[in-house]
Order: sequence, then structure tokens, then C-alpha cells
Amino acid sequence: MFSSIGVPGLILILVVALVIFGPSKLPEIGKAFGSSLKEFKNATKDIVSDDDSSTKK
Repeated sequence: MFSSIGVPGLILILVVALVIFGPSKLPEIGKAFGSSLKEFKNATKDIVSDDDSSTKK
């Protein structure tokens, strides 16, 4: 997923995020992003398992 961005691109994104949000807000943003990603994965897993169970009937 991140192979097309490359290391310089990731460093640039990190620097821009530090300038915009500041170092005190980045952990909060990371935590919110992580929990959102976890909820998204759980929701897609539920959808896939619902599709699998409906096709088995």
C-alpha cells in the first residue's frame, strides 16, 4: 500500500502533519485513526462473514 509513496513522501507527510497539528495533537490523532481503522476492519469482517453465511444456506 505504501510502496508507491516511498520514504521521502512519508517523511514529507509527517513534517506537514507536525507543522499543521503540532506535536501535542499527533498522538490523539493517531489514536483516533487507529480506532477508526479497527472499527472499519471489524465492520468489513462482519459483512464478509454475513455474505459467506447467506451463500451457504
